Amino acid sequence: MTPANDDRILIIVGSYTAASDGNGEGIGTFWRDGRTGALTPAGSLALDSPSWLTPHPTLPVLYAVNETAEGAITAVAVAEDGTLEALNSLPTGGADPCHLAITPDGRYLFCANYGSGNLAAFALGPDGLPTVRTVLVQHEGTGPDARRQEAAHVHMAVVDESGTLVSAVDLGTDEIRSYRLSEKGDLVPVAVSALPAGTGPRQLVRRPGTNHAYVVGELAASLVTVREEPPGTFTVENSVPATLEPGHDNLPAQLELSGDRLFLSNRGPETITEFGLDGVTVADHRTGAWPRHFSVVGDHCYVAAQSADMIQAYELATWTLIGSYPIGSPAFVGPWRH
Repeated sequence: MTPANDDRILIIVGSYTAASDGNGEGIGTFWRDGRTGALTPAGSLALDSPSWLTPHPTLPVLYAVNETAEGAITAVAVAEDGTLEALNSLPTGGADPCHLAITPDGRYLFCANYGSGNLAAFALGPDGLPTVRTVLVQHEGTGPDARRQEAAHVHMAVVDESGTLVSAVDLGTDEIRSYRLSEKGDLVPVAVSALPAGTGPRQLVRRPGTNHAYVVGELAASLVTVREEPPGTFTVENSVPATLEPGHDNLPAQLELSGDRLFLSNRGPETITEFGLDGVTVADHRTGAWPRHFSVVGDHCYVAAQSADMIQAYELATWTLIGSYPIGSPAFVGPWRH
């Protein structure tokens, strides 16, 4: 939903609020000038800690996690002028939800509950509103990091192109658990793929047109290349440090594949590190404090520098900072429509 000027698209930002010890207000929207990359505020919506945002594939509905101890998802209407309105909210069945994914046909929404280590699925109505939680799958297990891997911690759910295979990344158990989505919204176990102990997997990104994918190792500060064969089963092929200067305190966060490059944000080193698709490191690009999330949009990269309380805009080719936009505790930044 954009105005007639095709050079303008909507950028959405989710922030941690007081409900999670943040100082943000909820969701903010900005109009992006496609020529300059500059952002102009468009609207906002007060909402408890919407730390991850996912658009419906066809309808003007945005889904937000409410990353709190109680855990909820909220559906939000997005108007053509960039303003927002909360539509409905449902409990996720777990604590600290941190990621959402939607099937390509817009029928089901998946939520990763980090704190409680479970994965929820929701049926979506014809209007895009969540109607009922169809299943809640509990993970069990631990890892070698006694502080971060004392129990299961589901960090992400990824849906394949068919919309029927769901792979859940578990930071607490060093596993990727894959499920087949039934017609009624149940999740049937397919495979459990083990990653090296202490990896602390956070995100999984498939490389389209291939059987390869990439995993963010948050606890090992690594980028792991895996082969998916058969579908839903992942085998490690390679692992490299998450930056050009490994060995420092680092919690890698967001991974994005753009063209023939991978970009990975590193909290601690305060960089977005660029890789070739072969996993070879190309460059470390400096950012503001605690780059929790970022998105490559056209010729620009937008970084949610959480501890700096700002969104930063960079020219991708030169990594020149072209703008900084104050917003409290940003946790997510991305385009409303790709």
